[in-house]
Amino acid sequence: MSTVALTPHEIREAVSMREAIDAVRSGFIDLAAGEFEMPTRTVLRDGQFLVMNAHHRATASAMIKTLSLDFDRVPAIAGTVVWAETRRPDTLVADAGAVTTLRTGAAVGVATDLLAPADAGRLTMIGAGGQAPDQVRAVHTVRPLRELTVVDADPARAEALARTLADELTGTRISTATDPEAAVGDAEIVCCATPATSPLFTAGALPARVHVNAIGAFRPTMRELPDELLAGSTVIIDEREAILEESGEILHALKSGAITQDSLTELGAALTAAEAPSGDRTVFKTVGVAMQDWAIARLLADKFLP
Repeated sequence: MSTVALTPHEIREAVSMREAIDAVRSGFIDLAAGEFEMPTRTVLRDGQFLVMNAHHRATASAMIKTLSLDFDRVPAIAGTVVWAETRRPDTLVADAGAVTTLRTGAAVGVATDLLAPADAGRLTMIGAGGQAPDQVRAVHTVRPLRELTVVDADPARAEALARTLADELTGTRISTATDPEAAVGDAEIVCCATPATSPLFTAGALPARVHVNAIGAFRPTMRELPDELLAGSTVIIDEREAILEESGEILHALKSGAITQDSLTELGAALTAAEAPSGDRTVFKTVGVAMQDWAIARLLADKFLP
Protein backbone atom coordinates (compact mmCIF):
# COMPACT_ATOMS: atom_id res chain seq x y z
CA MET A 1 0.00 0.00 0.00
CA SER A 2 1.29 3.47 -0.88
CA THR A 3 0.13 7.07 -0.60
CA VAL A 4 0.86 9.57 -3.35
CA ALA A 5 0.83 13.25 -2.37
CA LEU A 6 0.43 15.86 -5.10
CA THR A 7 1.39 19.53 -5.06
CA PRO A 8 -0.58 22.26 -6.87
CA HIS A 9 2.06 22.31 -9.62
CA GLU A 10 1.80 18.56 -10.17
CA ILE A 11 -1.99 18.79 -10.38
CA ARG A 12 -1.81 21.60 -12.92
CA GLU A 13 0.74 19.77 -15.03
CA ALA A 14 -1.30 16.56 -15.02
CA VAL A 15 -4.83 17.80 -15.77
CA SER A 16 -5.77 20.12 -18.62
CA MET A 17 -8.89 22.26 -18.44
CA ARG A 18 -10.41 20.28 -21.30
CA GLU A 19 -9.88 17.02 -19.37
CA ALA A 20 -11.38 18.59 -16.25
CA ILE A 21 -14.46 19.83 -18.12
CA ASP A 22 -15.05 16.43 -19.72
CA ALA A 23 -14.65 14.65 -16.37
CA VAL A 24 -16.98 17.01 -14.52
CA ARG A 25 -19.57 16.80 -17.31
CA SER A 26 -19.59 13.00 -16.99
CA GLY A 27 -19.86 13.40 -13.23
CA PHE A 28 -22.95 15.60 -13.49
CA ILE A 29 -24.57 13.03 -15.78
CA ASP A 30 -23.81 10.25 -13.29
CA LEU A 31 -25.11 12.43 -10.45
CA ALA A 32 -28.42 12.83 -12.29
CA ALA A 33 -28.53 9.06 -12.80
CA GLY A 34 -28.20 8.41 -9.05
CA GLU A 35 -24.69 6.96 -9.23
CA PHE A 36 -23.39 9.01 -6.29
CA GLU A 37 -23.83 8.80 -2.55
CA MET A 38 -23.18 12.45 -1.69
CA PRO A 39 -24.18 14.04 1.63
CA THR A 40 -24.58 17.80 1.84
CA ARG A 41 -21.25 19.21 2.96
CA THR A 42 -20.45 19.93 6.58
CA VAL A 43 -20.03 23.66 7.22
CA LEU A 44 -18.22 24.89 10.33
CA ARG A 45 -17.51 28.41 11.59
CA ASP A 46 -19.99 29.87 9.08
CA GLY A 47 -18.13 28.51 6.06
CA GLN A 48 -14.53 28.92 7.14
CA PHE A 49 -14.17 25.14 7.37
CA LEU A 50 -15.80 22.76 4.89
CA VAL A 51 -15.89 18.96 4.69
CA MET A 52 -17.18 17.30 1.51
CA ASN A 53 -17.39 13.65 0.49
CA ALA A 54 -18.73 11.54 -2.34
CA HIS A 55 -18.93 7.85 -3.17
CA HIS A 56 -19.32 6.71 -6.80
CA ARG A 57 -21.19 3.44 -6.74
CA ALA A 58 -20.17 2.19 -10.20
CA THR A 59 -16.43 2.39 -9.47
CA ALA A 60 -16.53 1.76 -5.70
CA SER A 61 -14.40 4.87 -5.23
CA ALA A 62 -14.67 7.73 -2.77
CA MET A 63 -13.29 11.21 -2.15
CA ILE A 64 -13.12 13.29 1.02
CA LYS A 65 -12.12 16.97 0.97
CA THR A 66 -11.39 19.12 3.99
CA LEU A 67 -10.47 22.76 3.66
CA SER A 68 -10.21 26.08 5.41
CA LEU A 69 -11.27 29.28 3.68
CA ASP A 70 -10.16 32.85 4.39
CA PHE A 71 -10.50 35.52 1.68
CA ASP A 72 -7.95 37.72 3.46
CA ARG A 73 -5.31 34.98 3.17
CA VAL A 74 -3.14 33.84 0.27
CA PRO A 75 -4.04 31.24 -0.72
CA ALA A 76 -7.67 31.68 0.29
CA ILE A 77 -8.35 27.92 0.05
CA ALA A 78 -6.14 25.41 1.88
CA GLY A 79 -6.66 21.75 2.65
CA THR A 80 -6.55 18.24 1.22
CA VAL A 81 -8.45 15.97 -1.14
CA VAL A 82 -8.12 12.27 -0.31
CA TRP A 83 -8.98 9.54 -2.82
CA ALA A 84 -9.66 5.88 -2.02
CA GLU A 85 -11.19 2.90 -3.81
CA THR A 86 -11.86 -0.76 -3.19
CA ARG A 87 -10.07 -1.98 -6.33
CA ARG A 88 -6.63 -1.05 -5.06
CA PRO A 89 -5.28 -0.22 -1.60
CA ASP A 90 -3.26 2.80 -2.72
CA THR A 91 -4.49 6.28 -1.78
CA LEU A 92 -3.94 9.74 -3.20
CA VAL A 93 -3.74 13.05 -1.34
CA ALA A 94 -3.99 16.24 -3.41
CA ASP A 95 -3.88 19.95 -2.65
CA ALA A 96 -7.47 21.10 -2.11
CA GLY A 97 -6.87 24.61 -3.39
CA ALA A 98 -5.76 23.46 -6.84
CA VAL A 99 -8.49 20.83 -7.08
CA THR A 100 -11.20 23.29 -5.98
CA THR A 101 -10.33 26.05 -8.43
CA LEU A 102 -9.93 23.53 -11.26
CA ARG A 103 -13.20 21.71 -10.61
CA THR A 104 -15.14 24.95 -10.12
CA GLY A 105 -13.82 26.26 -13.41
CA ALA A 106 -14.68 22.97 -15.06
CA ALA A 107 -18.31 23.14 -13.88
CA VAL A 108 -18.58 26.63 -15.35
CA GLY A 109 -17.08 25.30 -18.57
CA VAL A 110 -19.74 22.56 -18.72
CA ALA A 111 -22.56 25.03 -18.09
CA THR A 112 -21.21 27.65 -20.48
CA ASP A 113 -20.82 25.08 -23.24
CA LEU A 114 -24.45 24.04 -22.74
CA LEU A 115 -26.03 27.47 -22.27
CA ALA A 116 -24.00 30.26 -23.89
CA PRO A 117 -24.62 31.20 -27.54
CA ALA A 118 -22.30 29.31 -29.86
CA ASP A 119 -20.74 32.53 -31.11
CA ALA A 120 -20.27 34.15 -27.68
CA GLY A 121 -16.75 35.51 -27.24
CA ARG A 122 -16.92 38.52 -24.91
CA LEU A 123 -16.44 37.69 -21.22
CA THR A 124 -16.70 39.98 -18.23
CA MET A 125 -14.95 38.38 -15.25
CA ILE A 126 -16.08 39.98 -11.97
CA GLY A 127 -13.59 39.22 -9.22
CA ALA A 128 -9.85 38.75 -9.68
CA GLY A 129 -9.14 36.41 -6.77
CA GLY A 130 -7.88 32.85 -6.69
CA GLN A 131 -10.90 31.33 -8.48
CA ALA A 132 -10.88 33.79 -11.38
CA PRO A 133 -8.06 32.38 -13.59
CA ASP A 134 -9.74 28.99 -13.95
CA GLN A 135 -13.09 30.63 -14.59
CA VAL A 136 -11.58 32.42 -17.57
CA ARG A 137 -9.65 29.35 -18.75
CA ALA A 138 -12.79 27.22 -18.64
CA VAL A 139 -14.90 29.69 -20.60
CA HIS A 140 -12.09 30.16 -23.13
CA THR A 141 -11.88 26.37 -23.58
CA VAL A 142 -15.51 26.10 -24.70
CA ARG A 143 -16.03 29.60 -26.16
CA PRO A 144 -12.75 31.06 -27.47
CA LEU A 145 -12.59 34.62 -26.24
CA ARG A 146 -12.30 37.67 -28.46
CA GLU A 147 -12.53 40.08 -25.53
CA LEU A 148 -12.03 39.80 -21.77
CA THR A 149 -12.77 42.46 -19.17
CA VAL A 150 -11.46 41.78 -15.68
CA VAL A 151 -13.38 43.66 -12.98
CA ASP A 152 -12.24 44.13 -9.42
CA ALA A 153 -12.61 46.85 -6.80
CA ASP A 154 -8.82 46.78 -6.54
CA PRO A 155 -7.42 47.97 -9.91
CA ALA A 156 -3.99 46.48 -9.17
CA ARG A 157 -5.49 43.04 -8.63
CA ALA A 158 -7.47 43.24 -11.88
CA GLU A 159 -4.35 44.30 -13.78
CA ALA A 160 -2.32 41.48 -12.22
CA LEU A 161 -4.84 38.89 -13.40
CA ALA A 162 -4.90 40.45 -16.86
CA ARG A 163 -1.11 40.10 -17.05
CA THR A 164 -1.26 36.50 -15.81
CA LEU A 165 -3.73 35.53 -18.53
CA ALA A 166 -2.23 37.53 -21.38
CA ASP A 167 0.20 34.82 -22.49
CA GLU A 168 -2.54 32.17 -22.45
CA LEU A 169 -5.13 34.23 -24.32
CA THR A 170 -3.21 35.15 -27.43
CA GLY A 171 -5.44 37.11 -29.78
CA THR A 172 -7.83 38.15 -26.99
CA ARG A 173 -8.25 41.83 -26.24
CA ILE A 174 -7.95 42.20 -22.45
CA SER A 175 -9.00 45.23 -20.42
CA THR A 176 -9.69 45.98 -16.76
CA ALA A 177 -12.40 47.87 -14.89
CA THR A 178 -13.63 48.58 -11.36
CA ASP A 179 -17.38 49.03 -11.92
CA PRO A 180 -19.34 45.80 -12.56
CA GLU A 181 -22.51 47.67 -13.53
CA ALA A 182 -20.76 49.37 -16.43
CA ALA A 183 -18.61 46.40 -17.39
CA VAL A 184 -21.45 43.95 -18.09
CA GLY A 185 -23.23 46.17 -20.61
CA ASP A 186 -21.87 44.49 -23.74
CA ALA A 187 -20.88 41.12 -22.29
CA GLU A 188 -21.98 37.88 -23.91
CA ILE A 189 -20.83 35.84 -20.90
CA VAL A 190 -20.43 37.04 -17.31
CA CYS A 191 -18.61 35.16 -14.54
CA CYS A 192 -18.98 36.20 -10.91
CA ALA A 193 -16.41 34.99 -8.38
CA THR A 194 -16.63 37.29 -5.36
CA PRO A 195 -17.58 37.10 -1.66
CA ALA A 196 -20.32 39.70 -2.22
CA THR A 197 -23.27 39.98 0.14
CA SER A 198 -25.39 42.11 -2.22
CA PRO A 199 -25.92 41.94 -6.01
CA LEU A 200 -22.96 43.01 -8.13
CA PHE A 201 -25.11 44.65 -10.83
CA THR A 202 -28.72 45.25 -11.76
CA ALA A 203 -30.55 43.09 -14.26
CA GLY A 204 -31.08 46.15 -16.44
CA ALA A 205 -27.34 46.62 -16.85
CA LEU A 206 -27.05 43.36 -18.79
CA PRO A 207 -27.67 42.99 -22.51
CA ALA A 208 -30.85 41.25 -23.60
CA ARG A 209 -28.90 38.11 -24.58
CA VAL A 210 -26.32 36.89 -22.08
CA HIS A 211 -25.16 33.87 -20.08
CA VAL A 212 -24.17 34.42 -16.43
CA ASN A 213 -22.16 32.08 -14.19
CA ALA A 214 -22.16 32.74 -10.44
CA ILE A 215 -19.79 30.78 -8.19
CA GLY A 216 -18.81 33.16 -5.40
CA ALA A 217 -21.79 33.13 -3.03
CA PHE A 218 -21.71 29.81 -1.16
CA ARG A 219 -23.50 30.79 2.07
CA PRO A 220 -27.08 32.00 2.71
CA THR A 221 -25.74 35.43 3.71
CA MET A 222 -23.96 35.95 0.36
CA ARG A 223 -25.45 37.21 -2.95
CA GLU A 224 -23.96 38.07 -6.32
CA LEU A 225 -27.10 38.15 -8.51
CA PRO A 226 -30.29 40.26 -8.30
CA ASP A 227 -33.74 38.69 -8.00
CA GLU A 228 -34.83 40.34 -11.25
CA LEU A 229 -32.15 38.51 -13.24
CA LEU A 230 -33.15 35.13 -11.81
CA ALA A 231 -36.84 35.87 -12.44
CA GLY A 232 -36.20 36.66 -16.11
CA SER A 233 -33.73 33.88 -16.91
CA THR A 234 -33.47 30.16 -17.46
CA VAL A 235 -31.80 29.09 -14.19
CA ILE A 236 -29.58 26.00 -14.01
CA ILE A 237 -28.12 24.86 -10.67
CA ASP A 238 -25.52 22.28 -9.70
CA GLU A 239 -27.56 20.28 -7.17
CA ARG A 240 -30.91 21.15 -5.63
CA GLU A 241 -30.28 20.10 -2.03
CA ALA A 242 -26.99 22.00 -1.84
CA ILE A 243 -28.45 25.10 -3.48
CA LEU A 244 -31.44 25.22 -1.13
CA GLU A 245 -29.09 24.86 1.83
CA GLU A 246 -26.42 27.38 0.85
CA SER A 247 -27.15 29.70 -2.10
CA GLY A 248 -27.95 33.17 -0.82
CA GLU A 249 -29.25 34.53 -4.11
CA ILE A 250 -31.52 31.56 -4.77
CA LEU A 251 -32.88 31.60 -1.20
CA HIS A 252 -33.48 35.35 -1.42
CA ALA A 253 -35.29 35.05 -4.76
CA LEU A 254 -37.46 32.21 -3.45
CA LYS A 255 -38.38 34.18 -0.34
CA SER A 256 -39.24 37.29 -2.36
CA GLY A 257 -41.38 35.28 -4.76
CA ALA A 258 -39.23 36.19 -7.75
CA ILE A 259 -38.82 32.49 -8.56
CA THR A 260 -40.18 29.15 -7.39
CA GLN A 261 -38.38 25.85 -6.92
CA ASP A 262 -39.94 24.73 -10.20
CA SER A 263 -37.82 27.43 -11.87
CA LEU A 264 -34.63 25.51 -11.02
CA THR A 265 -33.15 22.78 -13.21
CA GLU A 266 -30.13 20.71 -12.16
CA LEU A 267 -27.21 20.70 -14.58
CA GLY A 268 -27.17 16.91 -14.87
CA ALA A 269 -30.83 16.87 -15.89
CA ALA A 270 -30.22 19.66 -18.39
CA LEU A 271 -27.30 17.76 -19.93
CA THR A 272 -29.42 14.66 -20.47
CA ALA A 273 -32.65 16.37 -21.57
CA ALA A 274 -33.97 15.77 -25.07
CA GLU A 275 -33.55 19.49 -25.78
CA ALA A 276 -30.99 21.84 -24.27
CA PRO A 277 -32.35 24.66 -22.08
CA SER A 278 -32.97 27.86 -23.99
CA GLY A 279 -33.64 31.52 -23.37
CA ASP A 280 -32.11 34.90 -24.14
CA ARG A 281 -30.78 35.06 -20.58
CA THR A 282 -29.38 31.98 -18.87
CA VAL A 283 -27.86 31.64 -15.40
CA PHE A 284 -25.73 28.90 -13.90
CA LYS A 285 -25.61 29.04 -10.12
CA THR A 286 -23.23 26.72 -8.28
CA VAL A 287 -22.17 26.39 -4.66
CA GLY A 288 -19.92 23.45 -5.54
CA VAL A 289 -20.62 19.79 -4.81
CA ALA A 290 -18.33 16.93 -3.83
CA MET A 291 -18.89 15.07 -7.10
CA GLN A 292 -16.80 17.72 -8.85
CA ASP A 293 -13.85 17.09 -6.54
CA TRP A 294 -14.31 13.35 -7.03
CA ALA A 295 -14.13 13.83 -10.81
CA ILE A 296 -10.78 15.62 -10.62
CA ALA A 297 -9.44 13.19 -8.02
CA ARG A 298 -10.34 10.28 -10.27
CA LEU A 299 -8.32 11.81 -13.12
CA LEU A 300 -5.37 12.20 -10.78
CA ALA A 301 -5.70 8.68 -9.40
CA ASP A 302 -5.70 7.21 -12.91
CA LYS A 303 -2.56 9.18 -13.75
CA PHE A 304 -0.54 8.73 -10.56
CA LEU A 305 -1.57 5.54 -8.77
CA PRO A 306 -0.10 2.20 -9.85
